Amino acid sequence: MNILESLNYKHLHYFWVVAKSGGVAKAGEQLHVTPQSISGQIRLLEAAIGGPLWRRAGRKLELTDTGHLVLDFADRLFAMGEQLKDALRDRQGGQSGTFRVGVSGAVVKIVAHKLIAPALDVPDAPRLECREGRFTDLLALLAVHKLDLVLSDRPMHSSMNVRGYNHLLEECGVTFLAVKSLATALRRGFPQSLDQAPMLLPGEDSAVRARLLRWFDGLNLRPRVIGDFDDTAVMKAFGSAGSGVFVMPTSVAEQTAEQFRLAVVGQTDDILYKTFAISGERRIRHPGVAAICAAAPAPAAKA
Repeated sequence: MNILESLNYKHLHYFWVVAKSGGVAKAGEQLHVTPQSISGQIRLLEAAIGGPLWRRAGRKLELTDTGHLVLDFADRLFAMGEQLKDALRDRQGGQSGTFRVGVSGAVVKIVAHKLIAPALDVPDAPRLECREGRFTDLLALLAVHKLDLVLSDRPMHSSMNVRGYNHLLEECGVTFLAVKSLATALRRGFPQSLDQAPMLLPGEDSAVRARLLRWFDGLNLRPRVIGDFDDTAVMKAFGSAGSGVFVMPTSVAEQTAEQFRLAVVGQTDDILYKTFAISGERRIRHPGVAAICAAAPAPAAKA
C-alpha cells in the first residue's frame, strides 16, 4: 500500500505528542488516552512508514533518523494547525484571541504580574490564560502549542527535545526577608547571623535554590531549614507567619515587605535571581510575547 494512502494523521499526532512530552505516560495524560492505546497507534504509524521511529539507547529510547525526519514535518504541520484554530476562534468570537502563558511555580508571583502586564496594554489586547506548573510540564505544553510563552527562573537547556528560545527578561540580586522581630535579631552581623537561623528554601524546581545553597556553603553557613516550597506564594505565607527567613528578588523585595508586613534582614548581589521568557519561535511575532520582551527591565536576549 502506498504510504500516502496508509498514513493516518491521528497516529502522527500521537507520535508527535509523545516526542514532545517526553514519554508515552505523559502523552497519555495530555491526550486523555491510555499508554497502551498510544503505543498501539504508534506501531501502526511505523508499519505505514515502513520503519522504526525509536531505537533503544541503554534504558532510554531515542529517535531514529526516520523519527527525526517525521518529527520535523510534524512540528510544522501541527504548528500550522494551531494557527488555523486560533484564526478561526478569532473570527467566530470577534476577539483578538487568547494569550496562553505558563508560569513556573518557582517564579515569584509579583514578578510574573509585572512582566506579563505589558501584554494586556497592547491595542486590542488578547484574553490572558495563565497556567502554573512545573518547568518541564510547561515546556511540554509549549512544545505542543498549548502555550504561547513560558515564564521561568531558568532557561531551557539545549538538550531538551523542545523547539524553544530563551529570552532573559530580568536579572537582580536577592533580599532576605522575615517578620520584623526576627529580621531585627538577624540584621546585625548579616550574613553570618544566618548560621542556624530558621530558613525557608525554594523547592527543587527553583534555579535560585542551588545558588543559595552554594552561597551558604561558601560562607560556611548552616541555616536551620524549616521547609522547602515549590510555590513561592506558600513560602511567603509561612514567612509572614514568622516561620523563618526567605529570599525574594531585590527588584520586588520592598513591595513584598510592605504587602506582607515583613522587614529586610540583608541583601546580596552574589546570588542572582533571573527570569526568562521561553517562546516557541526565534523571531517573535506574537504581540503579547513581543510586548513582554520589549518592556522587560533587562534586554531580551537569547540565553
